[in-house]
Amino acid sequence: MKPFCVVIPARMASSRLPGKPLADIGGKPMVVRVAEQAAKSRAERVIVACDHADILAACAAHGVEAVMTREDHASGTDRLAEVAATLALADDAIVINVQGDEPLIAPALIDSLAELMAASDAPMATLAHAIHRADDHFNPNVVKVALDKNGRALYFSRAPIPYARDGYAADRSQLPAGLPVYRHIGMYGYRAGFLQSYNQLSPAPLEQFEALEQLRVLWHGYAIMVALADDAPAAGVDTPEDLERVRRQFQG
Repeated sequence: MKPFCVVIPARMASSRLPGKPLADIGGKPMVVRVAEQAAKSRAERVIVACDHADILAACAAHGVEAVMTREDHASGTDRLAEVAATLALADDAIVINVQGDEPLIAPALIDSLAELMAASDAPMATLAHAIHRADDHFNPNVVKVALDKNGRALYFSRAPIPYARDGYAADRSQLPAGLPVYRHIGMYGYRAGFLQSYNQLSPAPLEQFEALEQLRVLWHGYAIMVALADDAPAAGVDTPEDLERVRRQFQG
């Protein structure tokens, strides 16, 4: 497989869980746990992109490569772009963005996304899995993606897409048989050169209404390839309750 690197954006500020990257999970900071999971993939390099000296020091203490970035980035993608520029990555280098709050991320998911990037000429790729419940299809907190015949994203939405007009007219409590409904998994692959181009793209109206940053890419005419995973990934850490749930996973 073509070589790739994993970059893990890690921000110290968090409205619901301040200092989240350094939250202790089984004796190690969460961001270190994420990096250790990512290192089980076939990535040739795993790098934490942080915005605070304490995160940098924690990574160094556990032998994890880290790069300091600016504090004022609007998104994780912008932070990745700074890292790609700092490391002088080649334009065609594959960069996988793993969120810094997913200490249970499956290494196989990372590899599948890197394989998709290597097999296509798209500047960006992501993941999805099948939805099996109608209430998930109608849940605005579940982001859906509709695909074309080649596996490219047609659209991402919080609305129930695709919508089965006749099937839901008869019964909205269950998914109509054969309806291709997929939930977006928020992990992305990029060409390093595209990360620099992304910084120059203006926000899209659709992105602002849906509150979905990836719509900016489609709005400006770029392709996003989508790999289908068999199952939903383990949930990340957004709240103190999530943190306690993950800590229990490391106790056994």
